[in-house]
Amino acid sequence: MSDQHVHPTTLDLPMCRQLADLVGERAEVEGINDTSIAGLQIFRTDHPTSVRSTVYEPALCVIAQGSKTVQLGDKEIVYGPLSYMISAVELPVVGAVVDATPSAPYLAVKLSLDQQEVSEMVMELGDALPPLDQQRECPAASCGLCVAPLDTGILQAMTRLVALLSSPTDARILAPLVRRELLYRALMGEMGWRLRDFVASDTQAHRISKVIAVLKDRFAEPLRVRELADDVNMSESTLFHTFKQVTRMSPVQFQKKLRLHEARRLMLFEGLEAATASYRVGYESPSHFSREYRRMFGAPPRADVSKLRGEQAMASAM
Repeated sequence: MSDQHVHPTTLDLPMCRQLADLVGERAEVEGINDTSIAGLQIFRTDHPTSVRSTVYEPALCVIAQGSKTVQLGDKEIVYGPLSYMISAVELPVVGAVVDATPSAPYLAVKLSLDQQEVSEMVMELGDALPPLDQQRECPAASCGLCVAPLDTGILQAMTRLVALLSSPTDARILAPLVRRELLYRALMGEMGWRLRDFVASDTQAHRISKVIAVLKDRFAEPLRVRELADDVNMSESTLFHTFKQVTRMSPVQFQKKLRLHEARRLMLFEGLEAATASYRVGYESPSHFSREYRRMFGAPPRADVSKLRGEQAMASAM
């Protein structure tokens, strides 16, 4: 298993405290808090959580307080306050908050990223970007998910973005500018080459991002690796090897996780029965679906969905 542990660097401590205070003020309920700024979400948890399965979208996430573990395939990432995570593509992961109390809750802020926006800024910056050979030092260089110590530029920009939530008029004009600054800081920073790899048309990482997009849109269909490889001009063996570098899982494992997450959503939010949901996402056998669902989420479909509905009802009553 490959582990990555990230510890805080020396930063402006009053600014770090300010970000935690701002996030805490705006995280009105435990869990995900949407905001008035497009693509910006705030997270709060008052207690350590059990391991939970989810799908990360392309995003930049900063932990303001507390710590968390995330596992992507065979890679485990342990990260805490004053670190930031970049997810370059959509990835099914499991994670758990490990450091949180009612007096010092886990607090994090996430800004969604758009590959087209990243690509346009890469082209705009051109030769001003750091040379790639100076940035490729991570042993898991091709992985689509990684964490680095927070730098002052990203900390200050994220703090200003969260602070804009208190002024809708200011946010309407200034939030797009601060978002652009955050993207710039990310591209110029320690993990900027990761974002560049996934938008540069001549890289293996970009080809895998296209494969992931196809799997996301057509996960209910039978998996045909040869067709996927032909679509991105790769051999089947190269596709398999590179896909596993990026996602830490095989295409079959990746598709299965997408199917199970979608089935869970269909049951939870659209009220479908387990058998109907299983057929909708591509399973031919409800019993096979139930076994794989339990293996992934820790409980049979009906019990898991009932538990989730109970947690939602409790949260809404608080």
